Amino acid sequence: MSTIPPCPKCGSEYSYEDGAMFVCPECAHEWPQVAATSEAESERVIKDSNGTVLQDGDTVTVIKDLKLKGSSLVVKVGTKVKNIRLVDGDHDIDCKIDGIGAMSLKSEFVRKV
Repeated sequence: MSTIPPCPKCGSEYSYEDGAMFVCPECAHEWPQVAATSEAESERVIKDSNGTVLQDGDTVTVIKDLKLKGSSLVVKVGTKVKNIRLVDGDHDIDCKIDGIGAMSLKSEFVRKV
């Protein structure tokens, strides 16, 4: 009997093999079998403008006026953003800013508080 790892997203023990992928029936998360052991090791490190490592839930400060595309709103220098969430992609921080709402930021324009 093979040992199938639990789902990395929800922790369900009912995951199963489907070709070259593992699948979780509870949350529908799919992940490759090859990278299942090395996924935690190859996790991307996201750093702020000063080189400090950022983590989910951190509070950061915006270091540059950021104009919002398609709007006349501007995120001003010194705006404090609480409880950030790190994501993959070009804009690697998801957050909510008071008075503006949900948006994505690049880590190069923020500084950890």
